[in-house]
Amino acid sequence: MIKIQKISEIEKSFFGERDFGDSIQSVRDILRDVKARGNEALHDYSKKFDVASPDSFLIAESILKACAEKMQKENINLYNSICYSRDLAVKFAKKQRESFDDFEMEIAEGVYTGQKNIAVEKAGLYVPAGRFPLVSTVIMTTSPAVAAGVKEIVLCTPPRKNPDGSNNPYADENIMAAAYLCGATKVFACGGSQAIAAMAFGTESIPACDVIVGPGNKFVAEAKRLVYGTVGIDMIAGPTEVFVIADKSANPQWVAADLLAQAEHDVVAQPVMATDSEDFAKQVAAEIEKQLETLSTKETARQSIDSFGRIIVTENLEQAAELANKKAPEHLELAMEEGPQRDKIQSIVHNYGSLFIGHGAAEVFGDYAAGLNHTLPTSGSARFTGGLSVRVFIKTVTTLRTKEGKSGTVKSAEASGYLGDAEGLAAHARAARLRLK
Repeated sequence: MIKIQKISEIEKSFFGERDFGDSIQSVRDILRDVKARGNEALHDYSKKFDVASPDSFLIAESILKACAEKMQKENINLYNSICYSRDLAVKFAKKQRESFDDFEMEIAEGVYTGQKNIAVEKAGLYVPAGRFPLVSTVIMTTSPAVAAGVKEIVLCTPPRKNPDGSNNPYADENIMAAAYLCGATKVFACGGSQAIAAMAFGTESIPACDVIVGPGNKFVAEAKRLVYGTVGIDMIAGPTEVFVIADKSANPQWVAADLLAQAEHDVVAQPVMATDSEDFAKQVAAEIEKQLETLSTKETARQSIDSFGRIIVTENLEQAAELANKKAPEHLELAMEEGPQRDKIQSIVHNYGSLFIGHGAAEVFGDYAAGLNHTLPTSGSARFTGGLSVRVFIKTVTTLRTKEGKSGTVKSAEASGYLGDAEGLAAHARAARLRLK
């Protein structure tokens, strides 16, 4: 049963980074091997780790298209849901793109400074396909890349056995259909940390990318950490988490369902609720037990709830808000009635990946079909970063031009000369002063 505790009983470890084992050395070896041997190494790791080991990696566009057409024919509800989610996600990402202005300004007389926002050329997307092939991750990773204007969108996902009996590359059919519908340029049947290595360094088949994004297990996360610098990454994602701040107006059935929605992801997922009502805490705990009995993912959710879940009883909701700021959760829900109190709590909280405001704003809407991106910071990293957005696929660069003889240009040259002298960089100072002649 989920733990209920008072705020004074919270352990220090509740706020720290959650570490679930060291995988650095094995991942480091895989990265080095793929960099050195390319496709040959990928084939070896595919045979070792995957359910299938295709002869090649690039999945033909005709296969992707056939999967999309099959879905449209056999599962129209899923097909339409993917298209709806994609359209909202692209619309939201395009609005984000509009907020990054290009400009040039005369910062001093004759000195013109500016910035330009330029999309990266190649983006690498990783889509897991373990127990739960993440179709929605295809939408969430492709949409901001498309909105940013990325020319080549490379998607890697673990291979599956080809139903035609051949050894041609194949993957989860829903993921392939979604990749086709969402605009992935190339899709490769390649998974794990070796896929991250391939997209970072390039092989004979898989191109080296400028940015790599997407979730994965601890080996994928470690690989992304190690290749950062060679390529850009979105973030290092850990186990999923939700923090619900609830008052007595909340529906215990809804709140319990939201906590379980996180718990079923992983045995180490962390579902947390804070409330100022001990009675409501007990109602939610009882409702969790009730819903668990009919949940198909009960085994996973049960472990998460028992090991990492908790309900914290606070003296007031302001205290709950400050607790959330310290925790900096991936998802933060305000299960509260509209009004001054909710407005106050909303104004206090500031560390979260995404904020869900009010009883109707279910966190699962953000996961699937509300325009927001579900790739979000975990383990307290929401203190310093946001989630995956169009920004990850854009580099902001700066420009400078001058007009000779203008007062600002002269002053910049003079100041640069003196600063070069102070740092002992004579060539810097000379390059500046030559402009004064």
